[in-house]
Amino acid sequence: MPTANLLLYVDAKFISPYAMSAFVALHEKGMPFEIKTIDLAAHANNEPNFAALSLTRRVPTLVHNGFSLSESSAIAEYLNEVFPGTPLYPADPRSRARARQVQAWLRSDLGPIRQERSTEVVFYGPTKVPLSADAQASAEKLFSVTEALLPVDSEYLFDQWCIADADLALMLNRLVLNGDPVPARLAAYAKRQWQRPSVQLWVNQRRPPL
Repeated sequence: MPTANLLLYVDAKFISPYAMSAFVALHEKGMPFEIKTIDLAAHANNEPNFAALSLTRRVPTLVHNGFSLSESSAIAEYLNEVFPGTPLYPADPRSRARARQVQAWLRSDLGPIRQERSTEVVFYGPTKVPLSADAQASAEKLFSVTEALLPVDSEYLFDQWCIADADLALMLNRLVLNGDPVPARLAAYAKRQWQRPSVQLWVNQRRPPL
């Protein structure tokens, strides 16, 4: 399949964890692509032109040779199937299923963390507001699951890096980069993933002031 004409729509502040996931996936595949930003605060995602392009009216949305696709995990799976380069998912079927489970879980659970430690604390700076009891409970669940998933003395969740590592590291870094207590092994894992070149390209994007 031709590899030209890749366009990724992301949020104008470059703080969407899902836009970051798709951005990282494209860079891991080594694919040249263009970026266009959508001002979510101004509800630009509901404007007719974008709504006609993005089925769910969300970012990220990938456009590849006239085919448009939203939802970051769907984008990662599509890129993994269509393009060569770094595998985004493990080769082993069970490990691949587990990686997709991690992605789905991070997108559907841990709401108190996502609310009280939005990605503004990751990309703009920490907040001094303490975690609520609900957020602390979510954090403990996050730690417990990660401890169960992450092999001892391993740099990654599986035998090699996959996109679920980037997604999980971002969730952990909502706490780590805010200065909230995080078990040392998990904080070290999150910090290692954060230094991956594809992730650093997103971290170092120029962002408008809040």
